Amino acid sequence: MKMFASSPTNPGTIRPFRLETTQAELQDLKQRLSMTHWPDELPGAGWNYGAPLSFVKDMAAYWEHSFDWTKQEQRLNSYPQFMTTIDGANIHFFHIRSSEPGAVPLMLIHGWPSSPVEFLKLVGPLTDPTSYGGDAADAFHLVIPSLPGFGLSGPTTDTGWSPFRAAQALDALMTLLGYEQYGVQGGDMGAMIAPEIGRIAAGRVIGVHVNAATMGFVPFGAIEDDVFASLTDAEKVRVGRLGHFMKERFGFNMIQSTRPQTLAYGLHDSPAGLLAWTCELFNGFGDTVDAVDRETFLTNLMLYWLTGTANSSTRMYYEGAHDPGAWAPKDMSPTPVGVAVFQLSDVAVRRFAEQGNRIVHWSEFERGTHFAAIDAPDLMIKDIRTFFRNVL
Repeated sequence: MKMFASSPTNPGTIRPFRLETTQAELQDLKQRLSMTHWPDELPGAGWNYGAPLSFVKDMAAYWEHSFDWTKQEQRLNSYPQFMTTIDGANIHFFHIRSSEPGAVPLMLIHGWPSSPVEFLKLVGPLTDPTSYGGDAADAFHLVIPSLPGFGLSGPTTDTGWSPFRAAQALDALMTLLGYEQYGVQGGDMGAMIAPEIGRIAAGRVIGVHVNAATMGFVPFGAIEDDVFASLTDAEKVRVGRLGHFMKERFGFNMIQSTRPQTLAYGLHDSPAGLLAWTCELFNGFGDTVDAVDRETFLTNLMLYWLTGTANSSTRMYYEGAHDPGAWAPKDMSPTPVGVAVFQLSDVAVRRFAEQGNRIVHWSEFERGTHFAAIDAPDLMIKDIRTFFRNVL
């Protein structure tokens, strides 16, 4: 996977892509894991100070000795993958077309520290619903990109790759693929990018579906007492959850938004460091370390390690934080929006979400974490189908 050191492909061209990892790359990974210089830890600290030493050491040992990357690579290569260049950046994407003639084009957008691996459990039921007990009318053609600077897209090479610029590039990708109308689904950072696409391509985007811990919250501390008092009990719990997250788990965002280059030296050089930094996020929303199984977690992690994109992916936080337009009040989007709230992680409050989005669908579930496509795919699939069935 050294191709990302070369120049981007010609703009507007699409070429097939396959993962091809060398034995030298795998041996280097194992050697680095075996030579990890482990830190100390206070007794009984748990997750209070960050990722526990026992958790990270156990995951690193499994990564070094038991994880079968070749098997996972073959699994990923079983799906059609492509590479193109848009706005000077390589963009990798899975493009899985349904055999159903009336299938709707749908883009699935991941966040950080995720990748298209997050959506693999959705592929079969969404592209071939009749084989999974569904209705042919609910079929989708799936486009699942790796965000610019993330994973298989490889590092970006210039400044300015904010979520808004990514939204422009992903809309351009759908145009390049010949889709005149399409839907968008996103979570995490993808839930920031997806509504932007709905604004940029209003009239072409038939609907935006998000599962978003951050959909419709205001900065903690900015809620007036009378407004807080008017919230439902469930909304008050979510605001409290957000407050706890901002106080105890938000350090990663502050560092990535201000000093990603300094952080990159550790993440780029140490697989154990990258593992520890990202497992904080997979654990940080749902407070359950096994919500994302370790095979999925490590497969996702490999896409960052092998491509050297720990740095370029975190830079999107910096660009977003330094983009005045990102935090300006949004005009009401004309595009229909659907929101899926998963109770183990989400802090979404509808009245705040409605300030800039035409919400026509709002679902709340009693299970599912920040990565619901992984740990609650049945709920995610059902909600995507329901939303798009109603906006078509």
